[in-house]
Amino acid sequence: MTDITFDLALIQKYNQSGPRYTSYPTALEFNENYSEQDFETAAARYPERPLSLYVHIPFCHKLCYFCGCNKVITRHRHKADIYLDFLEKEISNRAPLFKNRTATQIHWGGGTPTYLSETQSARLMNMLKTHFTIADDAEISIEMDPREIELSMLDHLRRIGFNRISMGVQDFNKEVQKAVNREQDEDFIRALLIRARELGFQSTNLDLIYGLPFQTVESFMFTLQKVIELNPDRLSVFNYAHLPSRFAGQVKIKDKDLPSPETKLSILQNTIETLGAAGYKFIGMDHFAKPDDELAIAQQNGVLHRNFQGYTTQEECDLLGLGVSAISLLGDSYAQNQKELKQYYADVDEKGIALHKGLTLTEEDCLRRDVIKALICNFKLDYAAVERQYHIDFTTHFAEDLALLKPLAEDGLLDIKPHGIIVSPKGRLLIRNICLCFDAYSRQQARRQQFSRII
Repeated sequence: MTDITFDLALIQKYNQSGPRYTSYPTALEFNENYSEQDFETAAARYPERPLSLYVHIPFCHKLCYFCGCNKVITRHRHKADIYLDFLEKEISNRAPLFKNRTATQIHWGGGTPTYLSETQSARLMNMLKTHFTIADDAEISIEMDPREIELSMLDHLRRIGFNRISMGVQDFNKEVQKAVNREQDEDFIRALLIRARELGFQSTNLDLIYGLPFQTVESFMFTLQKVIELNPDRLSVFNYAHLPSRFAGQVKIKDKDLPSPETKLSILQNTIETLGAAGYKFIGMDHFAKPDDELAIAQQNGVLHRNFQGYTTQEECDLLGLGVSAISLLGDSYAQNQKELKQYYADVDEKGIALHKGLTLTEEDCLRRDVIKALICNFKLDYAAVERQYHIDFTTHFAEDLALLKPLAEDGLLDIKPHGIIVSPKGRLLIRNICLCFDAYSRQQARRQQFSRII
C-alpha cells in the first residue's frame, strides 16, 4: 500500500497530544462574547453558498462507557417529543436567515439519532423540509446504534429521505463489548448492511475503536476480518482516548484493563496493513474508504474538505448546527449552541435560539485554517494558490512555521519544496503534528493537554 508507511520509531517519537482539526481555530478558542448579531452577519456573508444542516439528537438508551459525546441517557421516549418541540422553535427562528439557500447535505448525529421512533423521525425530517429548501440529490445521513432498532427502521429511514448510514460497531469481541457496556448482535449488523444495500443506501460506514479494555492485536484482527466481510464503503477506526476526568462514564473503565501503548500501536499498524490489503484507501486521520468512494476520488482530485463531521466532499458549504451543543460554521465564523439540555431549553424558551459562544475568524485565522485544511485533506500544499488568495509571500509570512517543520522534514515526514509541501507516506499518520506547526494557538504548550494523543 503506497499511500501510507507505518514507521514505529517515528510514531513513538511524535506521539504527543494535539487537536484533530475538525476546525481551526479549535473549539477551545470559542468565547461568549460572540453575539447573535455576529451570527446573523456570518449567515449573510456568503449568500450563494449551499447549506449543510447538522441536527444533534442527544438521547441514548444506555451509556457506552467509552463515549465522549454530548448525550442524555434515558428510557423515556416522550423526552424526545419535548426535545422536538424546542428544536422546532429553534429551526423556525433560524431558517429565515437561509431562505435563499439550498441544503445539499443533512446529517443527524448524537447521542443516538435512531433513538427517535418512526413517528418522531418523520416529524423531524418534515420540519427540515418545511423550513429549508432541500436539493433533490442531497446527501442525507444518520448515525445508527444497531442495538435498539428493528430491521424495518431502515425501510422507514429510506422512505423519509436518508441515503447514507453510519453505524457504531467498535468491536465484535464479547469480552470487550461487556467491558464498555455495548453488547450487540453481529448477525443483526450484517442483516442491517444487507438490507441497506437492497434499499439503495448510497454509502455505509462502520466505526471501530482501538485501545478499548481487553483488546489484543489478535482479537482486533478478528473483528477487522469480520468487518471486511461486511464490506462497508467506508470505515472509521478511532483511537480510544481515556480521559475519565473529563468524561464521567470512562471512570467505569479500569486502567489495568486497557491495552499497553505498544499494543495499541501494533493494533494500528496491523489495521492499516489489513485494510490496505483488502483494498481500502487511507483517507487521513482515522478514515478509510474504497478507491471508488467519493471521498477517495475527491482526495485524488485535491478537492476533499473537512468540517465538524469529519471529511466531506461538500466544498464551500456553510454548516448550520441545530439542537443542543450543535456547532455551526458560517462564513468565517464558528458558533455553538448551549451544551446542557436544561440551558438549551431555557434559552430557546426565552429567545427562540440557544447560541452560547463562538468565534469570528481574523484574516490570519482564515489563512492558517486553509493551510491546515489543505494538508489534512490532501497531504499537499501549493504555495502559489495560498499566495494568490491572501496576497502574501508564503515563505516570508510562514518563516517561523517552516522553521518548526524542518526537523519533521529531516525525519522524512514531508518534503519542503520551493513551490510547496508534500507529506510523505510515513508522514500521513502524523499529519496532526505537521498541522501543529501552523497552529498559532497551540504554540502555548499548556493548551495541548486538553487534547487526546495523536495516535
